[in-house]
Amino acid sequence: MKNIIDLSLLFEKGRLFLSNHILTMDNEFNFKRMVVWQKAMQFASLAIDITEQLDTQKCYFKLIDQIQGASASVPQNIAEGKGRATDKDFAKFLAYSRGSLYETLTLVNLFYMKKWISKEKLNELESLGEEVVKMINGLLVRLR
Repeated sequence: MKNIIDLSLLFEKGRLFLSNHILTMDNEFNFKRMVVWQKAMQFASLAIDITEQLDTQKCYFKLIDQIQGASASVPQNIAEGKGRATDKDFAKFLAYSRGSLYETLTLVNLFYMKKWISKEKLNELESLGEEVVKMINGLLVRLR
């Protein structure tokens, strides 16, 4: 059994509040246990895989960099938000994560319109993105 330090009672603006942020003694980061983070990592990995398979002109490298950055930002913001002290901050970073996911999907749709990727790749990433967005939205409802 893991030794757990429960940091659920924290102090903010002169009042105590409850938080779900727990650290384990074995240095395992709690965000890694979140299914939404795990799915977001799959989403980012798939988006990056898609860009690595592109055969486009050099002038489009900025768009490729943008999709890689936006997709990586999805799990990064979930992790960063989970590491914050308040649920309000966590919710803010979940919203950032959702925005980065939408940015990624917009770029992937552009890539499809330009015929740089197949309909199958577009559908695969949109399907995974839909799963992640539903999880993020569920967490946001619970946190607010």
